[in-house]
Amino acid sequence: MNPVYIVDSIRTPRARANKKGGLNKLNPYELLDFLYKDIEQKKFLQLSSIDEVILGCVTQFGEQAGNIAKSSALFSGYPDSISGLTINRFCSSSLDAINLGYLKIQSKQADNIIAGGVEMMSRVPMLSDEAAIWNDINIADQAKIFLMGSGADLIASLFKISRDDVDMQALKSQENALNAQKNNYFQSIIPVINKSKSINCIQDECIRPDTTFESLASLDPSFKQLGEQGVDQAQLNLFPDLKEISHVHTAGNSPAMADAASMTLLSNKKIQENGQQVRAKIISVVTVNDDPLLVLSGCILATTKLLSQNNLKVSDVDLFEIHEAFASTMIHCQHKLKIDDEKLNVNGGCIALGHPMGATGSIMMSTLIDELERRDLSTGIVATSGAAGAGTAMLVERI
Repeated sequence: MNPVYIVDSIRTPRARANKKGGLNKLNPYELLDFLYKDIEQKKFLQLSSIDEVILGCVTQFGEQAGNIAKSSALFSGYPDSISGLTINRFCSSSLDAINLGYLKIQSKQADNIIAGGVEMMSRVPMLSDEAAIWNDINIADQAKIFLMGSGADLIASLFKISRDDVDMQALKSQENALNAQKNNYFQSIIPVINKSKSINCIQDECIRPDTTFESLASLDPSFKQLGEQGVDQAQLNLFPDLKEISHVHTAGNSPAMADAASMTLLSNKKIQENGQQVRAKIISVVTVNDDPLLVLSGCILATTKLLSQNNLKVSDVDLFEIHEAFASTMIHCQHKLKIDDEKLNVNGGCIALGHPMGATGSIMMSTLIDELERRDLSTGIVATSGAAGAGTAMLVERI
């Protein structure tokens, strides 16, 4: 099998997903163009040697429709010979884009691939594609798929995770992210500056420095009304031992919606033979699907399987970047995997930093590699979870 290397892993800042957000004036093509140009300017390789662009995008609607992987490469002036594939595996999409690129290079179908993702949630809102699975309670009930927030409240209810617990998790995420930003730990951010549109977005916007435990405790539950519309009863019917659903998640302990794009350049061993420095090597990947009712538990199963397949214990891995989908899922994941705070999401998670759904996994990869380099460590795992129990985990080794 061909070894697969990460030549670079870059991202834009994560901007708040509203009309005042720092990236809102750009369309997805214009945002991705900053990353395409960065890869071109660094001259890692001839653009004509890139075989494919694979991008994750969850809401493939409006400006994000039309196979944005292929069409954005054309928009940015990349060679016509580069193929493009846009994938949707919910919030695991861009990590799965990296996985697909890894598998293609490993099997010698390709030599060089750009993998990543994009999600402009301020311009193409979540659920704007009006998928029946999210809009028809009868279909959702039969398919046993519920919206992510409802699944997070179910996890809190099943595993007795309290409102105080989730608020403390959110506070930890904010504090870690603020510390990382103040100390300039996010080295892979590509600034987005467009003077004609008055855009100067150079760092993540979603972090809230003034967050306190008291401010988090004052927020109302976000998914209680949805529960009252029939979701609670549907969940209770499926878990008869539960007496009620605890609605503990709020805007403060849920992932912040964000705009962002990310790209990870993958290559085979020839790039090193040609003298090009690489940042990491992909060792192993696992893709799974857990119970759709638990919605966001896939990262636990994927990480457990990945460790087992590589004969590793948690103590053998230096750092973990695990998708902080909601506070309860992060608490449950840490408890099940028994990962110390010193190794897990040390620079904050999606609650503080933002969650541009289709781009998040590749962003997490850049965050992991940045921190492995900063600490002079070797191995790390990125794990994501998504709707319907989707989960992917990837083991990398810093070069």
